[in-house]
Amino acid sequence: AALQKLRGTSDLSAELEEMLAEQAAVKGQRAKNPWELFQNRALRWQLASIVVLSSAMQLCGNDSMYFYAAYVFQEAGIPQDKIPYVVIGTGSCELITSVTCNMIIDYAGRRPLLLGGYIFMAGWAIVFMVALSQQTQISWMPYLSMACIFAYILSFGIGPAGVTGVLPTEVFDQMSRPAAYMICGSLLWFNLFLVGTAFPFIVKSLAHFCYIPFLVVCVCTALYVWFFLPETKGKSFLEISEEFRKRNFKTKTRAGFYKGPEEIKTTTL
Repeated sequence: AALQKLRGTSDLSAELEEMLAEQAAVKGQRAKNPWELFQNRALRWQLASIVVLSSAMQLCGNDSMYFYAAYVFQEAGIPQDKIPYVVIGTGSCELITSVTCNMIIDYAGRRPLLLGGYIFMAGWAIVFMVALSQQTQISWMPYLSMACIFAYILSFGIGPAGVTGVLPTEVFDQMSRPAAYMICGSLLWFNLFLVGTAFPFIVKSLAHFCYIPFLVVCVCTALYVWFFLPETKGKSFLEISEEFRKRNFKTKTRAGFYKGPEEIKTTTL
């Protein structure tokens, strides 16, 4: 009854079947602790994925854009008393794109949104650093810097901000999800503290090119998503688990071919 009210339809056979299949798969197990996820080889790549993506959420430099926002808007000629409202506007853009991402995520897919978000952020970081370095020499550069701030935040909202939060639900079973979310939350706050503490020193050391570390994070995260993160769109939990199972247990033979866990077991026996 609750599902029918939530979905707005009475045809829930496919969803209920998937939920019951997942329930049967974890029958007899207990809820796992966070440290047990690190010890479980069957969850190695799932855990690596949420660690990388949760860390990148803060290390990509999106929050640091707000550090520069007031300065850039002032250089663009926006009146001092209006700047706080424009800064609020940048936050509103992130909120709107995050909501939009949740509306289109089932159509666009998880990997394209993550890839596109981090690739665009890397591109805008380059443009932003160039614009900052030329801001005092070229009159229209402050406007380009302002556009970069909005574009960077929009790219973050439409991809990483909207997708990262749902991945633990899709790649972990019911017994592991609470621990997975605890790890994600801890990483988010730790990395936010790390960026907030280190960013003033980065600005002091690199000046206008302070976004180089964030550029590296965006590029590395995009590469990780491209090579290691499977698409979860339209797949049941058991199908997603099977893809990760092959990656978690495969090993290379002398001939250069990969074996799955059943083949490894047979060869060992």
